[in-house]
Amino acid sequence: MTAIDFYFNAADRLQVACRLAAKALAHNKRLLIFAPQPEVAQRIDRMLWTWPAIAFVPHCMAHDPLAADTPVLITAEAPQPGPAEVLLNLGADCPPLFERFERLLEIVSCDDEERSAGRNRYRVYKGRGYPISDHDLAGEAAR
Repeated sequence: MTAIDFYFNAADRLQVACRLAAKALAHNKRLLIFAPQPEVAQRIDRMLWTWPAIAFVPHCMAHDPLAADTPVLITAEAPQPGPAEVLLNLGADCPPLFERFERLLEIVSCDDEERSAGRNRYRVYKGRGYPISDHDLAGEAAR
């Protein structure tokens, strides 16, 4: 069964996504970032080229010829399981086929609209019996 991690109270969702991509890379896990809005897919692609400033997260779009050899993929289309164990959702809704991945990462910002969408996704996953881990990013920042 897919394990789900919710990272909430994110000051910047895309920066958290970059951090989680780097963490997946460090743990030798292939990551697929689902960004259904093309502008979000483009922004996360640009951010991964420059974040973190002292390292590099190898990534490309899922349809790129180098995708088979790249540990972090980005897609604006329905995520297809196979090349990645971990799915990171940057969409407002539950991603299609998420249950075919080992893990699903959800990032929820402090924005009211995003928070509401995150709560809806949380209820769907909880209602289906998925194990969910909560990570309060506001609490991490205070440490």
